[in-house]
Amino acid sequence: MTWDWQVFLNDDGSGRTYLQWMLDAWGWTLAVAGCSWVLAVVIGALMGTLRTLQDQPWLVRMATVWVEFFRNIPLLVQVFLWYFVVPKMFPAFQQVPGFLLVVFALGFFTSARIAEQVRAGIQALPKGQRYAGMALGFTSAQTYRYVILPMAFRIILPPLTSESMNLLKNSSVAFAVSIAELTMFAMQAQEETSRGVEVYLAVTALYALSAFAVNRVFALIEKKTQIPGYIVAGGTGGGH
Repeated sequence: MTWDWQVFLNDDGSGRTYLQWMLDAWGWTLAVAGCSWVLAVVIGALMGTLRTLQDQPWLVRMATVWVEFFRNIPLLVQVFLWYFVVPKMFPAFQQVPGFLLVVFALGFFTSARIAEQVRAGIQALPKGQRYAGMALGFTSAQTYRYVILPMAFRIILPPLTSESMNLLKNSSVAFAVSIAELTMFAMQAQEETSRGVEVYLAVTALYALSAFAVNRVFALIEKKTQIPGYIVAGGTGGGH
C-alpha cells in the first residue's frame, strides 16, 4: 500500500485545502465538546447536590428523574429528539442553531452521569464536614458552596477526567445532524479523495491528541488540588 499524505494539500473545491478543512472541523469538535462540558458540569453539580438533600425529598425525586431520564436514553436518540422533535413541538426552537441543539443533547446526557459522580463524592465525605460548616454559622447552601462541593470535586476528579474524555469522543454524534466536526469531515473527505486510510488516521490522531490533552489538564488540576491526607480510590475517596 502506498501512502499519499499530500492529499491534505489538495483543494477541496471551495478554495481551501483538506488540511484547512480538517482543522476547521477539529475546531467544531472542540467547540461542541467544550460547550457541552460546561453545561454538563453546571447541571450535573446541581442535580448531584440535590440528590443528597434527604430533608427535601421532592428535590431528591426531581433530580432522580432527571438523572434516570437522560442516562437511560441512547445519546444518538437524544440528539435526534433535540434536532427533529423538539423544534416541532416548541416552534421557538426552530430558530436555535443546530450546534446548540447538539450541545443541549450532549450536555444533558453527560450531566446525568456527572450528577451521579457528584452525589458519590458528597456522600464519601465524612459527616463532620457538614457539621463543621454549620458550626461556622454557614447556611446549608453556604456549607455546600464553600465546604462540601470544593472537596467533593477534588474527590471525583479521576472519574470526571474519564467522563470529560468520553464527552469529547461522544461529540462525534454531531455528524448525524450535519455539524461539520471531525467525523463528518472524515466521511466526506474519504468519499471525495478515496484516501480513507490517510484521512481516518489523521482524524484518529486528532481525537487521541485532544483526549490526551484533556487527561493531562485534569491530571495537573488533580495534583494541584489534592486534599492532604485524603486517599482517592476509584473516584469515591476515603477519609483517614
